[in-house]
Amino acid sequence: MIKVKEAFQNGKAFIPFITCGDPSLDVTKEIIRAMDEAGADLIELGMPFSDPIAEGPVIQEADLRSLNAGTTTDKIFDMVAEVRKTVRKPMLFMTYANVVFHYGIERFCARAEELEVNGLILPDVPFEEKEEFASICRKHNIDMISLIAPTSHDRITTIAKNAEGFVYIVSSMGVTGVRKEITTDIPAMVDLVRKATDVPCAVGFGISTPEQCRKMAEISDGAIVGSAIIKIVAQYGKDAVPYVRDYVKAMKDAIRGL
Repeated sequence: MIKVKEAFQNGKAFIPFITCGDPSLDVTKEIIRAMDEAGADLIELGMPFSDPIAEGPVIQEADLRSLNAGTTTDKIFDMVAEVRKTVRKPMLFMTYANVVFHYGIERFCARAEELEVNGLILPDVPFEEKEEFASICRKHNIDMISLIAPTSHDRITTIAKNAEGFVYIVSSMGVTGVRKEITTDIPAMVDLVRKATDVPCAVGFGISTPEQCRKMAEISDGAIVGSAIIKIVAQYGKDAVPYVRDYVKAMKDAIRGL
């Protein structure tokens, strides 16, 4: 059984995000394989939702393109089943509570376990309300990934103590998106997490360049990148695969040896 924690066993982890079904599930399948070949350590699979409150315009538009193309939860599961024949890296789903509720929490988690997708991120579920999902996730060997934001303050230690898989440190206030610079005191957040748990922590939101990636990975255990990759997909559409592969390779190369 593949585990999320495997992503952090060989040095700093690079974690790319892709919106499933943008521009099509066939292209998503190729992109996941390309990310794997380019050195991604953990692949975050976005399940599109019509009201993704944590996402900026880039990923919102990707979600709409995917939904308009007819992407459904079952079609994503079928696509992952195909990918899993060759890709053995850890993978996780990132979506919203309504998607999982609508499908059925038990049914969703059972299918994810079957596909060896052993992580789930639900950014609209607060820590205090996560047990409804987390209890079923645990039953199916799925790590429900906790997010820690700059506004978490006194809750950081509590969230970290209960973390599974890895702790997702949100680098900036607001929604996802490319940023020129990241000004949050990430080292202080990482320090609080590490005092509370041995679970790895990775930084996401706003990272787009190899330099930013290296800087965040130096501070933490890995870097997460989404919007910058989705921008490439938006620009090149069905021809995006080699461009995404080159981008992921450049980002992974930036953190090798740390």
